[in-house]
Amino acid sequence: MASDRRGVLRCAIYTRKSTEHGLEQEFNSLDAQREACEAYIKSQASQGWRAVPTRYDDPAYSGGNLERPALKRLLADIEAGKVDVVVVYKIDRLTRSLADFAKLVETFDARSISFVAVTQQFNTTTSMGRLTLNVLLSFAQFERELASERVKDKIAASRKKGKWTGGTVPLGYEIKDRKLVINKIEAQTVRAIFKLYLQTGSLNKLIPELDKRKIVTKRRNTEIKKYQGGIPFTYGPLAYLLKNRIYLGEIHHGGKWFKGEHPPILDQSTFNRVQDQLKSNTVNRPKGQSANDAPLTGKLFDDRGNRMGPSFSRKNGVRYRFYISTALRGRRHLAGSVKRVPAIEIEQLIEQAIRKQLNLAHTAPIDIFDGIDRAVINAKHIRITMKPAYTGRPIEIPWRLAKTNAATVIEPTGQGKSDTKLLHAIVRAHAWLNDLKSGRYDSIEALAKDVKLHPKIIRQQLRLAFLAPSITEAALTGETGNMPTLVAIPKTLPLSWARQRKAIKNRL
Repeated sequence: MASDRRGVLRCAIYTRKSTEHGLEQEFNSLDAQREACEAYIKSQASQGWRAVPTRYDDPAYSGGNLERPALKRLLADIEAGKVDVVVVYKIDRLTRSLADFAKLVETFDARSISFVAVTQQFNTTTSMGRLTLNVLLSFAQFERELASERVKDKIAASRKKGKWTGGTVPLGYEIKDRKLVINKIEAQTVRAIFKLYLQTGSLNKLIPELDKRKIVTKRRNTEIKKYQGGIPFTYGPLAYLLKNRIYLGEIHHGGKWFKGEHPPILDQSTFNRVQDQLKSNTVNRPKGQSANDAPLTGKLFDDRGNRMGPSFSRKNGVRYRFYISTALRGRRHLAGSVKRVPAIEIEQLIEQAIRKQLNLAHTAPIDIFDGIDRAVINAKHIRITMKPAYTGRPIEIPWRLAKTNAATVIEPTGQGKSDTKLLHAIVRAHAWLNDLKSGRYDSIEALAKDVKLHPKIIRQQLRLAFLAPSITEAALTGETGNMPTLVAIPKTLPLSWARQRKAIKNRL
């Protein structure tokens, strides 16, 4: 090494402590480790050893992984060639994981770094030294896992006895002497929430009532602002509160509830009535919905900043997808000018506008929706902001919602008027195709029976799910001079997109 030729070996001292206990002391465990390492380095001064001034201290970090800031800085300095020897008090201060130790040794060897534990003399350059280190580390890892199991067993035993062993303190309680005790003011709030839910009958009606009464989540004294609470209730936290058996004086562990030491806030009758009401309001929704089913999830917002999430309805056996403002769930008065839009149509409209803006062919292998940073929708236009890698210019799409006998549809403005019957038929064809693909129906006959139509009609209308993208775009945008209508679509539709366009053109 270059440092050997200079006669100086730069020694980095690494120290670690697993817990915060004792760190407030003037001379703590980290200081003791460093002092022992400095003394050892001084004893090797004749060999050219010198301690580097940089401190690599990890207070309150586990040795079970390598996610430690000081250790990462040490490894970075090793890569930069600033360290020749790593010195620790004991080997388990560096790591308690055998797998992690193997990684570190590999890193040390690649840079010709020596490793020393001052209370355990080893030489990592010999096979015997490596064997001894691996044996010690195996015991260190065993000790860590054994300690972890002991803690888990202790928590389990304590919970079964009804003791509070830590965690997020629920609304209505506070901690005194490591036990849950009732906070009288918050307990009144909890009882009021349960009573109001029974009166209103649904979370949709309960949330506005809580807002009206200025009832908010539990306030907490934390350094991180977003965990301080005191904010209006939303569906998730409110439903969790209403289902929490801790208010019956019980403690949860391992999927089971045990009688707790803390006093209950609610009586069993009130709690049971709330659970019955929650069950009666439960809506069975299809599982396994992928991001591909709603590609605008997390990207579409109304003009008052509310996220518009996926939803659906079913009519005559046909499943229709929508994006609805989340404000409709209990805070309808906060919703924007557009509260609900049909999903397939808005997705096609946005995709076509972006492809036109970026001059992309319909067959271009690119995920259009992945490039969207944010799409804001109001009653007159949709404003799309793309990620910088795509384009820096926002895209605006003029549009309006039109009411028909069958559904609410999108009509782009500034262009010829679309054939709404064709739009409905295309949407329904895609919905039927998705139901067949997902296995909801195992045959066209089963689908026809459910929607009370002849299988022949289903087969004829399914052809609209295979229209050429340019035809679908023309149907959606009402492109003047090239706008198809439902009657212009031949009953025997060719699979070739070119032949489709030709056949429809001849019928216009």
